[in-house]
Amino acid sequence: MFHKEGQNIILVAFFLCAALTLVAQFYIEPIWLRISIQAGAILILVLILQFFRNPKRVAARTFDEILAPADGKVVAIEEVEETEYFKDKRIQVSIFMSPLNVHVTRFPASGAISYSKYHPGKYLVAWHPKSSTENERTTVVIRTPLFGEIGYRQIAGAMARRIVNYAEEGESVQQGADAGFIKFGSRVDLLLPLDSVITVKLNQKVVGAKTCIATLAPEDEE
Repeated sequence: MFHKEGQNIILVAFFLCAALTLVAQFYIEPIWLRISIQAGAILILVLILQFFRNPKRVAARTFDEILAPADGKVVAIEEVEETEYFKDKRIQVSIFMSPLNVHVTRFPASGAISYSKYHPGKYLVAWHPKSSTENERTTVVIRTPLFGEIGYRQIAGAMARRIVNYAEEGESVQQGADAGFIKFGSRVDLLLPLDSVITVKLNQKVVGAKTCIATLAPEDEE
């Protein structure tokens, strides 16, 4: 299954690959050059197909867990001062998506969207410390039943040039549902309450809508 955001790109890539393969077959000599061109065209098509893949996943939909909003690797777990919406300290968990990862963004929790805003910006590499505040990005806040308000950011990188965000203020969303897409990039930051218990480690690989990122603190520790 492929994501709807890639349908036009896949269609164009398919016809270009087919045309290039046919032209090479009848007009390109010597044979080694012909085969190289055909193999290259097919490889590019395969890479585009894998980039826009959208595996079906059904989240457990539990209120006491925050699930990964994207596939990738945890590159940061730190306390930050969030100045856009919360205007207080939050635990930030950053997930970096390589070009080989699934690039679908999924809602990390069920609740109601209380904030959703797009910001134009730069295209620093995704692991740059200032990419969270200076790159093209969207910020979304979900009001959850148990965690209160949590946030996440879709952040463009050096390759990512288009962020797609489906979250609209006032709507109710389900944990694990499709929240958007980042074309050819890059990173998603979770912004969680300080009393959240983080259940992942640095450099851990996570799976969107499957890997638990945080849970509630036990009642006797609150």
